[in-house]
Amino acid sequence: MRNKVILIVCFLTVVLTGCKLESNPSDSITTGSIAKTADGLTNAVNGAYALFKDHLSFNGIQNDNLMYLRNFYHLSDFASDDVVCAQVTTDELFLSFSLDHSPAQTNTRYFWYISYKIINTANTVIEQGEKSGDQSALTKQLIGECYFLRAFCHFNLVRLFAKPYSIDPNAPGIILRTSSTESPQKARATVSEVYASVTQDAIKGASLMNQARGVQYGSKEAAEALLSRVALYQGAYQDAINYSNQVINSGRFSEATSATYLSLFSNAVSNSETIFCIAFTALDDYGKFGSIASQYYSNGNSGWGEEFASKPLRDLYAQNPNDIRANYIVPLKDESGNIQLKNGIPTYYITKFSFQGGSPTLSSPILFRLSEMYLNRAEAEANLNQTVAALNDIDVIRKNRGLSNALYNGTVPANSTLLQTVLLERRLELAFEGHRAYDVYRNKQSMNRTYWGYHLPGLKESDINLNVDPANYAGMIIPYTSTKIIYYLPVDEILSNKLATQNP
Repeated sequence: MRNKVILIVCFLTVVLTGCKLESNPSDSITTGSIAKTADGLTNAVNGAYALFKDHLSFNGIQNDNLMYLRNFYHLSDFASDDVVCAQVTTDELFLSFSLDHSPAQTNTRYFWYISYKIINTANTVIEQGEKSGDQSALTKQLIGECYFLRAFCHFNLVRLFAKPYSIDPNAPGIILRTSSTESPQKARATVSEVYASVTQDAIKGASLMNQARGVQYGSKEAAEALLSRVALYQGAYQDAINYSNQVINSGRFSEATSATYLSLFSNAVSNSETIFCIAFTALDDYGKFGSIASQYYSNGNSGWGEEFASKPLRDLYAQNPNDIRANYIVPLKDESGNIQLKNGIPTYYITKFSFQGGSPTLSSPILFRLSEMYLNRAEAEANLNQTVAALNDIDVIRKNRGLSNALYNGTVPANSTLLQTVLLERRLELAFEGHRAYDVYRNKQSMNRTYWGYHLPGLKESDINLNVDPANYAGMIIPYTSTKIIYYLPVDEILSNKLATQNP
């Protein structure tokens, strides 16, 4: 055991502090070649984007389940009430359903590792680019993209591994890494300090990015979209409105219409609504083994078919049969038209990560899009009691989702509040895109998981009665005060960094 601990410590020391990028599978660029090679900065930055979708060997093991985006979505959405698990599985993604977290689980360890690898690449590019003295528009753009990527990665880490800002801004956050040469021995910054760093980096990045390299790269608007999200989570509502306005009024994006919405996610790079996505090509199609889509959908052999749309979410869509957003939920039926069951759970596949180029396992996941900006602005307006403005922003989306006959027209529905109305629209519009759990807990609400699924401890198929809701199971209601709403810091960090404290 002692030797194993020493090996882990040595491994993490190299990973977190090494300034070389030779372990990057996409570019193999060193800090020296970044400075000396004309295309060095571009190659290094493009390599950072590749790390969001690459499957890197971790602790000497190649595992198809380990990929930044795949792990992010299941760590986020599988802990929500939008996705249901149809079986007990040894895949560690199940721990997000059961909330039975461990510092040793490989998916959080890998996500932590790959996040800091992207951050370290960004740090290296920023340092080498600024040291070069090159003031060209392209160099500024590339440095700005790295400020944006560093902010984005730090923000996702603090969302997963620390309490929401609205609950305790002084709680331990994550390790801020803003230099490629700093000591691996570093204490966790507070949540507030992480938010301040993320905001500072995103503002800096926005000021430098003035070239349009495509929505698969960082941009001024992508940084402003991140700032809109961060400000909303922070409760800085006027800032959230201002940053949303900058993106909405930029003229670069327009809402997907009823005619184009159903192809939004399979054509992310070319859709008018996309602000920032990670571009996958046919060469990046991992198929059944390691794709994001294989978690949610199967055409019979393309996926595992284990995670489905939950009953509460389906019921919400059913309230408005014309809502075209429900088309991303696809029931699996037998020859008689009956919904097929998997271990007693109705099979409702999710296709937001499928059908780019016709492939059931390929998409270019969208990390920021225009609808979120309207929703961020609406939520901020709701918190500032700007009723008409908030509902108008929601109606912009609804009229493009087949709901022109179900607009709010400035009136809050009966038996609801303005904020509840906005949060409902967020749930319907942003389902399966990694938002739901954060939206619930940062608003100091409880997660209601009172529906049949194997997140219920001890559930047996013979217990399931789809005609009634489950009862007397632990963990059906998760309060925002629960320690289970965040993950443990990985054991690797705790063992190698004596200043890092663990979550309770």
